[in-house]
Amino acid sequence: MTQALYRRWRSQNFDEVVGQEHVTHTLRNALREGRVAHAYLFSGPRGTGKTSTARIMAKALNCTAPEEDRPCNQCATCVAINEGRMLDLIEIDAASNNSVDDVRELRDKVNFRPSEGRYKVYIIDEVHMLSPSAFNALLKTLEEPPPHVRFILATTEPHKIPATVLSRCQRFDFRRIPASEIAGHLRHITEDEGFQAEDEALMAIARSAQGGMRDAVSLLDQMFSIGDQKVTLRQVQQVLGAVGGQMVNELVDALAEKHIPQGLRLVQQLVLDGASLTEFTHQVVEHLRGILVLQMAHDPQLLNELPGETVRQMQVQAQRMSLPITISAVKRFSEAITELKSSYQPQLPLELAFIEAVNGVTMAPAPTMVTAAVAAPVAAPTPVAQPSAVPVETPEATPVAKANGKIQPPPAKEPVEAEPPPLDHNAVKKLRDNWKQLQAQVKVDLGHKVLAAFNCVRDIAVSDNGVAFAFGINSFAKEMISQSDNHTRIITILSDFLGRPVQLECQMGDQAKISRRVSADPVDSDAPDPLVEYAVNNLGAQIVEDEE
Repeated sequence: MTQALYRRWRSQNFDEVVGQEHVTHTLRNALREGRVAHAYLFSGPRGTGKTSTARIMAKALNCTAPEEDRPCNQCATCVAINEGRMLDLIEIDAASNNSVDDVRELRDKVNFRPSEGRYKVYIIDEVHMLSPSAFNALLKTLEEPPPHVRFILATTEPHKIPATVLSRCQRFDFRRIPASEIAGHLRHITEDEGFQAEDEALMAIARSAQGGMRDAVSLLDQMFSIGDQKVTLRQVQQVLGAVGGQMVNELVDALAEKHIPQGLRLVQQLVLDGASLTEFTHQVVEHLRGILVLQMAHDPQLLNELPGETVRQMQVQAQRMSLPITISAVKRFSEAITELKSSYQPQLPLELAFIEAVNGVTMAPAPTMVTAAVAAPVAAPTPVAQPSAVPVETPEATPVAKANGKIQPPPAKEPVEAEPPPLDHNAVKKLRDNWKQLQAQVKVDLGHKVLAAFNCVRDIAVSDNGVAFAFGINSFAKEMISQSDNHTRIITILSDFLGRPVQLECQMGDQAKISRRVSADPVDSDAPDPLVEYAVNNLGAQIVEDEE
């Protein structure tokens, strides 16, 4: 059976570990000076060499060659470890052996001396998966192990490990490997395997791996399986679901020119071509990040891993785009990557991201948006002129127009806009703290499409019986929420959530304001008629009660 490429090319000594010199240099010095710790913690992203380095360390501790040559990969111990038959190297997957009984079994076997080498080495992978009871059972042994035992713990999530365990280990953080170093290693593998590859193809593989060597080598292995003797950029893009750099460049050009129809046509073309919208959005974010670097640092050398032609295109676009537009676009397209995974309409999050990026709008998370509504001060009422400043006109001094012998009332005065009602801060806080529950209810009742529009709310305001949503400049989302069926159902959700009937108003703008039409009190049927009040106050009329 053919062995996977990443296993065949696993690092066998410290020199072969790529991109982790800060770790290998320290471990070599510890071995040379006899200062090897009893427990190590290797943490970092997946595929960066944690387990491989742990195995190299186990070989170096048991190797019979001179110190400067360890591990030699030639002695009986090194060969046994490479072939996976070394009894004194115990590798444990904590994801499937995470109970306290598993750790107790390990603890019982620790005291037995090694059968072949000088040390028994325990490598516990994904150690953060151990249960709290298992960690407690391991703690004493980890603190004071027998002299012939060494522990190497590996994890991708060190923050989940108890502090009592962390304090008993020497910690080494493995970093993401630079794309240029990954591409160089892939070039070495390609030549040794008898294949050819374009430099752009290897760099595309390296960037897609996001700092993980194992992912890059696995993708290269997949490219070898295509059957051609040469790996091309087009093949890599087809496997990744990516598109050519020209499409990305055209979308960014449309963004720079604020040409929304052109951008939407490009997105539609991607859908028709069956391209991966998520991968395309990753490419757009990477391209925009390059423009942002050029705008801030003005140093093309910071993008030396990119093709020269791409950097030149970025330099032109950096001159045509303003910095706020670039920052807004990076944020919105980054958010769209997550939204694309759950959108009912595949292209909608990407289209919304492009539209809002053109207008320099960045959606704030819902809790932040609600907090802004709480902090917004209520507008001060318009000051009223003092009575002494304006002479009061009496009925005698005010001429009354006559038409056909009938007395006509004076022209109606312009209505004065009433002071907006105060916000209900408790209701606003309740919405802020439970916004995700509202999103979940909208998703269940109205589906992903309405949820995407609901997520575009930038600000809210709440009064006693009114709720206002502000959608920034996103008229598409506002109209979708305002549709009769959607509007009615969302009112029901808000009323049930707030425990009282409310009305909903959808607004444009960055700040929501409660208007009188959604917060007015019910009409009081006992209130006097305004025409009657005028007749009494200005014409001397009297009200006569009907006698029963």
